[in-house]
Amino acid sequence: MDQRVTPPADTPEPPSRPRGGVGLFLTKVAGVVLLLVLAGLIMVWGVQRYVEDRLTPDPTTIARASLDGLREQNRLSAFAARYVAVVTSRQSQLGFSTERTLIMPGMVRYEVDLGKLRQQDVRWDANAHVLSVTLPPVEIDGPQVDLSAIREYGSGGLLTTFTDAEQRLDAANRTAGQVELMRQARAPAPMKLARDATRRAVERSFAMPLRAAGVEGSVKVRFSDEAAGDERWDTTRNLQEVLGNSG
Repeated sequence: MDQRVTPPADTPEPPSRPRGGVGLFLTKVAGVVLLLVLAGLIMVWGVQRYVEDRLTPDPTTIARASLDGLREQNRLSAFAARYVAVVTSRQSQLGFSTERTLIMPGMVRYEVDLGKLRQQDVRWDANAHVLSVTLPPVEIDGPQVDLSAIREYGSGGLLTTFTDAEQRLDAANRTAGQVELMRQARAPAPMKLARDATRRAVERSFAMPLRAAGVEGSVKVRFSDEAAGDERWDTTRNLQEVLGNSG
C-alpha cells in the first residue's frame, strides 16, 4: 500500500495593497481643496479691490472735473457795485471864469478770468483733507456809465456864451468822472467784498461735488496776489502731479 503523502497545493497570497494609499489620496484631496479655497479668497479680494477702486471717490478726480467746469465759464463775476462820481472843472480866460459840475453814476463788475486757472493751482492735502485753490487776481470791468442818469451843472457866464468852454469842461468832467469811478472801485473795502464774494462762489463750486460724492473735506480759496497764510500750500501735491500718469 502506497502511503505517499501529497503535499498541499500552494495557496496564492492576496495582492498586498500599497502602504499609505488611503492617506496619500486624502492628502491630495485636501491639497486640491486648499488650493480652491485660496483661489476663491484671492478672487474675492480682487473683486473687492476692483469695486473699491471704482466706487471710492477720488478727491483729485472730482476736483479736476470741477476745475474743467469753471474753465468753461471763462469769466466769473460774483460781485458788482454802483458808484457815483461828482467832479467839477473850472476855466479862466480873459479875466472871466466859469465852472461845470458833473454827477456821473456808473456800474463796476469784479471778475476773475477762470481761463487762467491751471491744474497746479488746485491742490489736495490728503492728510488735512483740504482742497486749496489759488485764483487769478480780481479784475475790474467798467465802469459802465449810466448816460441817462448823468447830470451837469454850470455857472454860465460870458465864456460859455462866446467860447466853447462849456464843451471843454464837460469833456474834462466826463474823463475825470470815469477816473473817479475807478478810484472808488479800487478802494480796499469794495475790493475785499469782491474777493470774499468770489471766494465763496468758488468754494461752493468745489465743495458741492466733493460733498455729493461723500468726500469729507474743506475748500480754501485764495488769490495769487494775496499773501499765503499757510506754508502747507507749498508742500501738497497738485493735480498735475497726482494725475500725471492718467494719460
